[in-house]
Amino acid sequence: MKTMMKRLCVLLILCCPYVRAESAETPPAVIKAGHLVDVTTGTVLHHQMILIQGRTIQEVNPLLNVPAGAVVIDLMNSWVLPGLIDCHTHITSQPENYYDDLFRKSSIDKAITAHLLARRTLEAGFTSCRDVGAPDFVDVALKKAIESGKIAGPRLAVATLAIGATGGHNDLNGFSPYLRLEGFSGIANGVDEIRKAVRFQIKNGADLIKMIATAGVMTEEESVGAPQYSLEEMKAMVNEAALWGRRVAAHAHGTEGIKRAVTAGVASIEHGSLLDDEVIRLMKQQGTYLVADIYNDDYILAEYARLGYPEMILEKERKIGRTQREGFQRAVRAGVNIAYGTDAGVYPHGWNGKQFVHMVRWGMTPMQAIQSATKTAAELLGWSDKVGSITPGKLADIVAVGGDPLKDVSVLENVSFVMKDGVVYKNEASKKRYSLQTP
Repeated sequence: MKTMMKRLCVLLILCCPYVRAESAETPPAVIKAGHLVDVTTGTVLHHQMILIQGRTIQEVNPLLNVPAGAVVIDLMNSWVLPGLIDCHTHITSQPENYYDDLFRKSSIDKAITAHLLARRTLEAGFTSCRDVGAPDFVDVALKKAIESGKIAGPRLAVATLAIGATGGHNDLNGFSPYLRLEGFSGIANGVDEIRKAVRFQIKNGADLIKMIATAGVMTEEESVGAPQYSLEEMKAMVNEAALWGRRVAAHAHGTEGIKRAVTAGVASIEHGSLLDDEVIRLMKQQGTYLVADIYNDDYILAEYARLGYPEMILEKERKIGRTQREGFQRAVRAGVNIAYGTDAGVYPHGWNGKQFVHMVRWGMTPMQAIQSATKTAAELLGWSDKVGSITPGKLADIVAVGGDPLKDVSVLENVSFVMKDGVVYKNEASKKRYSLQTP
């Protein structure tokens, strides 16, 4: 009878990813990994066995004794990696039509479909994400639904409303001053308003603060990279966030705005399109992370005219796309901390893995690119104690691909196995290869 109950529990775990039974009767799982990418040492280990109990990795050992009653998952023909991490997503939406998206949809539309985008992201192998801006706290609601097991999606750190200046990248511009859109606002000017805005975001669920340090590409403002906050204002935002145990991610394209944000003490520069050697030296000195979305230029220039985006936006993208990639290349050579971030939501969710090829093309080794999406990304999020490597004591976030990513990093665009928190959400690599060891 006891063995039958264990078998039933195993079937529930394998067939229903929303089941998170972690009682004493929950059987352990063992993954047989043909090739395990060890991001801590930068090596590949062969013929490894990973013991998982509940949500946690217990042991990694090629000579592991498989416990009685364990679920055995055969990934001997796969390359096994830690769950991937995307540090720059907008997981609650993606573009369909410029004017429809702006004026015919509400935050309710985003909330209704966000679970679909979260599922696509998870099935692409990204088991953790930092979401850096969403309207009306939709990201907080999504995070709670994922954490409660109601829907499938990556583990989220959310920024809620980005904080920016009047008339800046975070403010609707280029339209009639009589146009009003309902909803919560992240607009704040001056030190006092900025401090209040930080507290408001944290009160309502922000895990990090998103600063709009400069102008941007996807809005109809004149500049692509002009500073939009003074150094004093940026310092106020960083200091207030720190009081509440939060870090700041700075949207920053232009050189002067990046310099101010780094000087103010932000944790990361998002985009970093117009880096110069002085800024790169400063980032290296301060330990500031660069989160550069160097894939999406291709998608924007190929698709955004069809989606109805104004020519002004497309022209701004043409101006900075290659420059951003060249700056990324110099930052890699200089040894700046690089964390993986795609700006998914500017292009379709689930395509997050397409950036690996570009990171290698612009100066990283395949192992460095993988580490940027595992070990280094976990460091930026402050989650190194629980994710980022396949290590005993960490959460069982594990993915697999069918080819060697160190020889062809593009295989990471087609993840065949996804486990998050010890639960299998996707399994194309080992179909019909489960076995149940019985006493």
